[in-house]
Amino acid sequence: MAREFDLIVLGAGAVGENVADRARAGGLEVAVVEHQLVGGECTFWACVPSKTLLRSGAALRDAQRVPGAAEAVTGTLDADATFRRRDYWTSDWRDAGGVHWLTGIGAVLVRGHGRLVGERRVVVTPPDGGPDEELVARHAVAVCTGSDPIIPDIPGLADARPWVSRDATSAHEVPGRLAIIGGGVVAVEMATAYAALGSEVTMLVRHELLSALEPFAGEAVAEGLDDLGVDVRFGASACRVERDASDAVVLELDDGSTLIADEVLVATGRRPRSAGIGLETAGLEPGAPIRVDDSLAATAVAPVDGAPWLYAAGDVVGRAEFTHQGKYQARAAGDVIAARAQGRPVDTARYGVHAATADHTAVPSVVFSDPEVGSVGLTTAEAEDRGLAVRTPEVPFSSVSGAGILADHYRGRARLVIDAERDVVVGATFVGQGVAELVQQATIAIVGEVPVARLWHAVPAFPTLSEIWLRLLEADGRPEVRG
Repeated sequence: MAREFDLIVLGAGAVGENVADRARAGGLEVAVVEHQLVGGECTFWACVPSKTLLRSGAALRDAQRVPGAAEAVTGTLDADATFRRRDYWTSDWRDAGGVHWLTGIGAVLVRGHGRLVGERRVVVTPPDGGPDEELVARHAVAVCTGSDPIIPDIPGLADARPWVSRDATSAHEVPGRLAIIGGGVVAVEMATAYAALGSEVTMLVRHELLSALEPFAGEAVAEGLDDLGVDVRFGASACRVERDASDAVVLELDDGSTLIADEVLVATGRRPRSAGIGLETAGLEPGAPIRVDDSLAATAVAPVDGAPWLYAAGDVVGRAEFTHQGKYQARAAGDVIAARAQGRPVDTARYGVHAATADHTAVPSVVFSDPEVGSVGLTTAEAEDRGLAVRTPEVPFSSVSGAGILADHYRGRARLVIDAERDVVVGATFVGQGVAELVQQATIAIVGEVPVARLWHAVPAFPTLSEIWLRLLEADGRPEVRG
């Protein structure tokens, strides 16, 4: 006999957990299907372990940049201690805590691989090889299965046992030589982490670093990587990869040279994890993003009894591939599913246009490189591509006393992108040590559409990095002067 629930969630990562939490808070019976660890990618293989690995090196460099502390710090980074701290934060890859939380909210955990077999029906294959179990959703199924790394079609690469992000964040030994293919966030952060841990790191970057951000951000990060001893080779690509008899990785490059490493990390992007979960039974394309509306309902799936029944959130929708954005989508989806299941009106003021704003216009991100890059909203190029007339005040952090107190010879810049017609901030980028905490201020300004004239009255505390806002406004000029 099939078990029935109001909502079935495929995937117990951060996104699936949040859908389940909000749906349970709304009074629904919820089952969550997971074939790996409850907590998912972010908890065990991405955000948490990567930032923990990065933190030890950042703390050491922070101390080395302040006289007095620098003299007290004379050793090198302890790799084993760094790995142990990472293991603590991943609970040694055990998910008992996640299971306890999930069952604590009243959701039912079903272990195994789930796949759609028709309208509101899911079959779960248990990990122990036992018989399949069928689950039936009275109202909805939510797909929260995340994404997988892309392995480029380079001859020999797949057979050379390349690292992907999971391998880099869960390793317990530091490779003497690490080659990294890619120039995005994962590539930059793992280059930063492993250079600090003692690896000889070489990056093969076909175009530029962090190409989705303002150009000055990638340029600053390239300088920071050079300071860490990372060999960043721009315009370089591997045309063949193999493991030799000594188990070293041999990369033949397109310029005819050869690079030898102990491990090669592939960090060239991710794709939705939407294959093998039965999407074809709902008329969707396996392996492709699931297109959703701003209530997170799949747009290509016909409603049943006037209500959508298939939802998706997180990386699998291909909208804004960050854990925090996936959790935002998940909270909206859980509330919407509960409201529709109970015949209550959906709060479109909360989850309609604002969902689109948060997912498309005000997406915050931080690259935990050295220097850090914090950004939200549109870059200058993106704003201009949308036809906006923009002002782009830009200032160095050397104009702020708080930066100089934080670290000697502080390097960094900040830029705002201002929609000149509406006189509101639509984008911001901060580059420098410790700038991650500045991003939320910009996010609030963008989402709240705060007029620039009002921002003059948001007085930053002295001496903090936040005083950069005053310098940016001064660079933009007072309204009466601009007019």
